[in-house]
Amino acid sequence: MKEKITLNSNALHLRKRLGEDPYSPIDIFSIINNQKGISLVYFPMSEKISGMSGRIDNEDAYIAINSKHSYGRQRFTLAHELYHLNFQENFTNVICGIDFDGIKDEEEKNADAFASYFLAPYDAIRQFISEEIGNTPYSQLAISNVIRIEQHFGMSRLATIFRLKLEGYEFQEKPEAMKTDVIISARRHGYDDRLYTPTPKAKQYLTTGNYITLAEKLKEKGIISKGKYEELLLEAYRSDIVYNQPSEGEKIYD
Repeated sequence: MKEKITLNSNALHLRKRLGEDPYSPIDIFSIINNQKGISLVYFPMSEKISGMSGRIDNEDAYIAINSKHSYGRQRFTLAHELYHLNFQENFTNVICGIDFDGIKDEEEKNADAFASYFLAPYDAIRQFISEEIGNTPYSQLAISNVIRIEQHFGMSRLATIFRLKLEGYEFQEKPEAMKTDVIISARRHGYDDRLYTPTPKAKQYLTTGNYITLAEKLKEKGIISKGKYEELLLEAYRSDIVYNQPSEGEKIYD
């Protein structure tokens, strides 16, 4: 496995390339949706699979996310796949499992660590713990502290515990106990449950990004027929575009 300092450096380098600073929480889905050459696909997968990614050619790539997983886990998965696409040598495609502590090859371990550093860089998480929580490195963290950290950086409970253990922090209760009743514990500390819940079933199939843009361009240039264009969109779970379906609350202006 690569050195932690190298993976953190990779994460900071990619953040900078995407126009992000080294300390702030990151809106990863919005940022990647605005990148050329990447298509994001969301659909329900096996519970044991978090996502997959692959290169189509030198300029285009795809990332698929398990929409049955929690929003926090989906954020981690997207960051994980960014490692494969940007830093893994001779990468073509991969299917990624969910287990942090299971048997994984070196690049999967690298991708997990990178994802954690991308969402919460080394200095950022230590500064937050020191200034906002008042704990020093290696001191014991309460469940309330863990919840504040995961809410600030937008990480799932499992991903947060994984990262804090990686940094050498200890906990006031056993980590296994903190992995249960996750939503209830967050609510009791004043937070909503979005971070811990999956995509609503009605919205679990979706494609965004480069695929949609390319289909639009091909139609506009007359390279494909309207029928083929609609076929491509339907295959990408975008019947809303084909049939011009309104979104919920579309008549409400912000």
